[in-house]
Amino acid sequence: MAVVVCCRSDYPLIHMETTLQHVLAAATAQRRTFAIISHPDAGKTTLTEKLLLYSGLIRTAGMVRGRKGGKVTASDWMGMEQERGISITASAMQFPYKDAVINLLDTPGHQDFSEDTYRTLTAADSAIMVIDAAKGVEAQTRKLFTVCRMRKIPVLTLINKMDLPGRQPLDLMTEVEQALDIQASAVNWPIGSGSDFVGIVNREDGHVRLFGRTAPGGASKVTVSELMLAELGASGRVSQDTLMQLEHDLELLEIAGNQFARERFLQGLVTPVFFASALTNFGIESFLDAFVDLAPAPGSRLADLETGGEISVDPIEAPFSAYVFKLQANMNPKHRDSTAFLRICSGRFERDMVVKHHRLDREIRLSRPHSMVAQERSRIEEAFPGDIIGIINPGIFSIGDTISVSGGFNFKPLPQFQPEIFARVRPSDVGKRKTFDKGMAQMAQEGTVQIMRSLNDGDQLVAAVGRLQFDVLQYRLRHEYRVETILDPLPYTCSAWLEGDPATFKAPSASMLVKDQRDRVVVLFGDTLMKTIGRDRNPEHILRDMG
Repeated sequence: MAVVVCCRSDYPLIHMETTLQHVLAAATAQRRTFAIISHPDAGKTTLTEKLLLYSGLIRTAGMVRGRKGGKVTASDWMGMEQERGISITASAMQFPYKDAVINLLDTPGHQDFSEDTYRTLTAADSAIMVIDAAKGVEAQTRKLFTVCRMRKIPVLTLINKMDLPGRQPLDLMTEVEQALDIQASAVNWPIGSGSDFVGIVNREDGHVRLFGRTAPGGASKVTVSELMLAELGASGRVSQDTLMQLEHDLELLEIAGNQFARERFLQGLVTPVFFASALTNFGIESFLDAFVDLAPAPGSRLADLETGGEISVDPIEAPFSAYVFKLQANMNPKHRDSTAFLRICSGRFERDMVVKHHRLDREIRLSRPHSMVAQERSRIEEAFPGDIIGIINPGIFSIGDTISVSGGFNFKPLPQFQPEIFARVRPSDVGKRKTFDKGMAQMAQEGTVQIMRSLNDGDQLVAAVGRLQFDVLQYRLRHEYRVETILDPLPYTCSAWLEGDPATFKAPSASMLVKDQRDRVVVLFGDTLMKTIGRDRNPEHILRDMG
C-alpha cells in the first residue's frame, strides 16, 4: 500500500516539473534580447520608436526632435534628453512581436556615454548596428563594434536614412568590411535611393516590397505592395535607370558578394546587412521580421566559481540567476527611488521570490518587480532568461552584483574603462552640503561618474569617460536634489590603473596618483605623452587601460 501511495504522489510532481521545464524552454526560445549601437545621429532612437510602432506597443511614433508641444520619443525619458534630442542614458523595454518577445536595450549613442553603453551591452545577446547611409562607419560605431566583438555578440547591420542623399550601397558594404574587419552579406537590397528610394528586394527569393505613402515623420505604418523582381519593370513604379542599376548591383553581389550562413553570423564572422529608412518606416517591418528569425535566443553564460574555476550557466537547466548591469535613480518624479536593472540569465523569476545576494552573502526578497518602457512601469509576476526587469533598490545593489537561488558563483565582472576627464565639484550653497553628498553618492553608485580620492590628502574629485557626463551630473543634482554646483576642471586627459607599489612609482610631471571606489590606485596623466613616459620610467610596474 505504501508503495502505491508513493507512486501516485510522485507522478504529478514529476509531470509538473517536466511541464514547467517545457514552459521555461519555450519562453526562453521566444526571447530576443538585443542592443542598438550607432554613432550619434545615425537614427538609432528613431529606429527604436519605429520598432515599438510595428510591435503595436505604441499607436503613433514620436519624432526625436519634435516641434514645441509635439510628441517626443518613448525611449528618451530624461528631461535633458528631450531638450537636446539625444539619448543620454540606456533604457530598457519589452514588447511582443508576432511569436517573439523582444527585450530592447536602447543605448546612448553619444561618444561621451560609452561607459553606460559598454555595461548595457553585457546584457544583450545580439546587437543591431545602425549606420548613416551618407556618413558610413563612424568613430563611435567602430568603438562599440569592438566591444561586441570582444564579448562575441553577433551583429546585424542596418544602413539607415536611405530616403536621403547618400553613398552608393556597394561602397557602404565595402566600408563595413574594411573598417570593421568582418564579412558583410546583403540580405536585401534597396530599389533606388534618396527621394527615389521606393522599395527593397529580398536577395534570396527575389521578393520585392514597394512602399506607399506614409504619415509625416513615419508616425504610422507604411503601406506595402508586394510582387516579384521579374514584375518590377512592368509595375511603372521605377525608372529604367533605377531598374538597370538594381540589376547591375544584384549581379555583382551574386558574383563577388559574401554568402550568408546563420552559423557564421552567430560566430561573429559575418554581419547580415539590411537597407531602410527609419524616418519613413520604409523597410522596418521586413527588417524586424528578419531579426526575429536570425537573432539568437538567450544562451549559456560563463561564471566564476567561488571555490575557483568557472562554470557555464545554462538558461534552462540552471535554477534562477541574474546580475545587475545598471542602476538608475529618480526615473519618474512619482517614484523617487533607485531601480536596479537585472538581466535574467537562467531559470524562471517569480515575484517575491527569495534569492541569495552573492556579494552580501545574505538572502533577499525580490518584491515589486516591474518591466519598463522608458520611465513607465508595469508590475510583472514572472520573467524568463533574456528578460530585463527592474527591482526597487533599497541601497543593497551595486553594478555587477550576482543573485541566484543556488549561490556559489559570480557572473563575469563587467568591463570598466578608464576615465579621460577629471574635475572637482562642490555645491554653490555650503548649507546644502549634506544633500550634495547624498546626490553624489547616488550618481557614483549608478556609474554616472566615478569618485576618486588623492593618495596624499584624501581630496575628492570626480572622473568620467566623456564631458557630457559632467553636464548630466550637474543637471541631475539641480533637478533631482535641488543643488546648484560649481565644477572646476582638472588638467588631466587620460588615466590607467597601476599594478605595483605606488610608493616606488616614478610619476612624470603633470600626473597624479589617486584611488578609485574599489580602492585601486589610478594614475592621472596630463596627456598621452606623459602616460608613455610613465610606462617607460617604470618597467617594473603595469599601467592597465581596462579594468
